[in-house]
Amino acid sequence: MTEEKKIKPVYSQFILPGAILLAAILISGTLILTRGQTTGSNNIAQVGGQVAQPSVGPVDIQISADDHILGNKNAKVTIVEFADFRCPFCERWYTQVGQQLISDYVNTGKARFIFKNYAFLGPQSVLASEAAECATDQGKFWQYHDWLYGNQAPESDLGYYSKDNLVKYAGKVGLNTSQFSSCLDAGKYSKKVSEDLAYGQKIGVTGTPTTFINGQMIVGAQPYETFKTAIENALK
Repeated sequence: MTEEKKIKPVYSQFILPGAILLAAILISGTLILTRGQTTGSNNIAQVGGQVAQPSVGPVDIQISADDHILGNKNAKVTIVEFADFRCPFCERWYTQVGQQLISDYVNTGKARFIFKNYAFLGPQSVLASEAAECATDQGKFWQYHDWLYGNQAPESDLGYYSKDNLVKYAGKVGLNTSQFSSCLDAGKYSKKVSEDLAYGQKIGVTGTPTTFINGQMIVGAQPYETFKTAIENALK
């Protein structure tokens, strides 16, 4: 009895620290698992496409009369990009992928390219998308689109996409700024921008850039070769 009384207090000293350590391990494991499973627009945008591709079949994407289309409308391959003008990975896609795809496939008549707004990074993104749409009234959507990506500010610089600045940028691409400003003030394209976002969400877009090659989804600013391979396969 005397020996047992000596052992029990020594053993009990380890129970509480051991329980705390076990709880810490379980909590850490849960946090790691949760982070690994997190999905959503922000997560995909941050990793820039370095995520597993969804195991889904081709999506039958609706193309409407007010969509922005470059290239031969009857081309065998249709490239559709959902993007946010403030997304840094969209800028990377524009610089490292988009321009080359247009040169190699759109300008040669093999593919057509369609841009759809996915303005999800806050009110400034929405306003930038509406501004690009307003440029359409003067036949310069693509010029404004290219200027915004070619002169993109850091995502933290919200003032860069103020209404006054967006009007100023319109002047840089030769737009009538008075007409452009009136379009923005009236919110003429707010419905279209919100409908683009809603449609993208409906067909499975969760972040930017997301591109479809003949309906096959490719997520993120992946290397040019990824898109080239998909287009070549579609051309066969």
